[in-house]
Amino acid sequence: MSMQMAAWNALYNARHATEDQRPFSRATLRRIGAFARPHRRLIGLFLLFSTAAAVFAVATPLLAGRVVNVIETGEDRAAVVRLAALIAVIALAEAGLGLLTRWLSARIGEGLILDLRSAVYDHVQRMPIAFFTRTRTGALVSRLNNDVIGAQRAFSDTLSGLVSNLVTLLLTLVVMLQLSWQITLVTLALLPLFVLPARRMGARLARLSREAANHNSVMSTQMTERFSAPGATLVKLFGRPEEESAEFVRRAGHVRDIGVRIAMLQMTFVTALTLVSALALAAVYGLGGWLAIGGGLATGTVVSLALLLTRLYAPLTALAGARVEVMSALVSFQRVFEVLDLKPLIAEKPDAVPAPDGPAALEFDAVAFGYPAADQVSLASLEEVATLDTRGGEQVLHDISFRAEPGQLIALVGSSGAGKSTIAQLAARLYDIDSGAVRVGGIDVRDLTASSLRHAVGMVTQDGHLFHDTIRANLLLPRPDTSEQELWEALRRARLDGLVASLPAGLDTVVGERGYRLSGGERQRLTIARLLLAQPGVVILDEATAHLDSTSEAAVQEALAEALTGRTALVIAHRLSTIRQADQILVLEAGRIVERGTHDTLLSRGGRYAELHRTQFAPAS
Repeated sequence: MSMQMAAWNALYNARHATEDQRPFSRATLRRIGAFARPHRRLIGLFLLFSTAAAVFAVATPLLAGRVVNVIETGEDRAAVVRLAALIAVIALAEAGLGLLTRWLSARIGEGLILDLRSAVYDHVQRMPIAFFTRTRTGALVSRLNNDVIGAQRAFSDTLSGLVSNLVTLLLTLVVMLQLSWQITLVTLALLPLFVLPARRMGARLARLSREAANHNSVMSTQMTERFSAPGATLVKLFGRPEEESAEFVRRAGHVRDIGVRIAMLQMTFVTALTLVSALALAAVYGLGGWLAIGGGLATGTVVSLALLLTRLYAPLTALAGARVEVMSALVSFQRVFEVLDLKPLIAEKPDAVPAPDGPAALEFDAVAFGYPAADQVSLASLEEVATLDTRGGEQVLHDISFRAEPGQLIALVGSSGAGKSTIAQLAARLYDIDSGAVRVGGIDVRDLTASSLRHAVGMVTQDGHLFHDTIRANLLLPRPDTSEQELWEALRRARLDGLVASLPAGLDTVVGERGYRLSGGERQRLTIARLLLAQPGVVILDEATAHLDSTSEAAVQEALAEALTGRTALVIAHRLSTIRQADQILVLEAGRIVERGTHDTLLSRGGRYAELHRTQFAPAS
C-alpha cells in the first residue's frame, strides 16, 4: 500500500468511527463471538491468507535489493533472471491472495450482515405494538442498516487490517534492523511526525463528520415527514413552506461548509504525510548512500530499505487509528444488541395449541389491562430522546366481561379514550392482559399459536392501511396461495371489482404509499376484501366507516355485511346508526362497561347510551 493510500484510508476510518467511553463486558465479546462462530472457518482462512500476503509484501523489497547487488557485480545474468522471475511469481501470488482475501472478506462481511439483520428483523417483528408507537422509524431502520454495517466492518475491515498491518510492521522492523540498524533508527525518529497528525487530524475529522451527519439526519427526517402524502398535505394546509425551505437551506449550508473544511483538512493531512515520507526517503538515500560509498552497506540494501520504508509507515498510519476503529465496531455491535435485548412482551408458549377453525366465540372474562411503561418496550436512543418517559402502567380497562357467540354482533360505543380500541387490540393479542382472560373458541389467546390466532381473528381499522405495492400483493398478505378467481370474488363481494377492472394494470396497479392513490372508501373496501380472503372466525371492525362520506359508507356497509355473515363480530363505532341491529351494545366509560343491551333497550333506560344518541341525532337549531 502506498503512503498516500494509507493516509486516505486512515482518514476514511477516522471520519466514520464512533468513539464511545462505555465499558464493554466479556458478555458483549462472547455475543460477538457467537455471531462470528458460523463463519469461523472463513475467518481462519482469511487471517491465514492476510498473513501470507504481508509476508510477500516484505519479501519483494529484499529481492529487489538482491537484483541491484547482482547487477552491480555484473557477473551472473542468470541470477538476475531467476530473481526477476521470483519477483514476478510473488507478484502473481500477491494478486491471487488479494482476490482470495477480498472474496473471503465479502463472504464473511455479507454473511454477518445477513445474520444480524435477520436477527434484528425477526426480533422487532415480535415486539408489541407499543414498541412501534414509541419508536422513530428512521432510528430503527438505522439499526438495521448503519449499525449492522458498522458491526460487519469489525470482521471484514478492522480485524484483517489489524492482523495484516501488525504482521507487516513487525516483519519490516525486523528486516530493516538486520539490514541497517542506523538507518532504521533514523527513520523511526521521524515516526512522531507521521503518527501524531493522524491521531489529531482524525479526531477533528470525526467530530466534523458527526456534526454533518446530525444535520443530514435532521434534513432526512424533515424530508421523510414532509414528502409523505399526509405530511405534504399538512404543510400545504397549515404549514409555512417558506420557513420550511429556509430551515432546510440553513442546514444544507452548514453541511456544505463542513464539507469544504473536511476536504481541506484531508488534503492538508495527506500532503503533510507525503512530505514526511519523502523526507524519510531522503534520509534513507542520504545516509544509505553515504554508508554504501564508504563500503559499509551494499547498494542493493539501500534500495531494499527505501522500498521497505513504505511497508513501515503505511501500517503505522493504519494502526494509529486502530483503537478508534475497534471501539466504533464495538459500539455498533452494542447498539444492535440493545435492540435484541428488548424482550418481547408477547411470547408463544412452547405447548401452544391451534385456534379452532371457522366461526368461534369471543369472550372477555374479568379483563384488566394497563399499557406497558416505556422502559419495558422501548429505548431512549430509538425514540431520539435523552430519557424515556416514566409514565405508563396505569390500568385503562377494569373488569371487562362479555361474550360474543358465533354469528352475533357485539358493538362497543363510548367517549374517545374510553377503551374501545384497546379491547379490540386485546382480542387480537396485540397486547397481553394483566389479569382475567380473553378466549377465542373457549381457549385463552395466550395458549394459542400466533399463526392460528392471526387466521382466527381479523381486524379492519379506520385508516385502512395498505402497503406501497400492487392491489394483488396487498390482497395476498393473509393468504399468498389465493387463486386469481378467489381474488376477483373477494373484490366483487367488497363492491370493488368494477373499479379494479377499469384500472389499466388491474390487480397489478400500485396503490401508493399507505394506499393514497385510492379514495378513503376504496381503501376500506380493499381492506375488507383482504379480510374476506383471510376468512377469520372472529371479525373486529375498529371504526371502519368513521371518516367516510355517505356514498362510500353505504358501499363499505354492503361489503361489511358480506364480511360479517356467519362470523363473530366485534364492532367499534362512533356513528350509532351503524350498530342499531347489534345483538348487544356495550357502553364504555373510563375503561368500564357502564351499560349493556340492545339499541331499543338502552334508549328506553335513558342512560349514557341515550345521551350519546341524543347528542348525535339532535336536530340542528
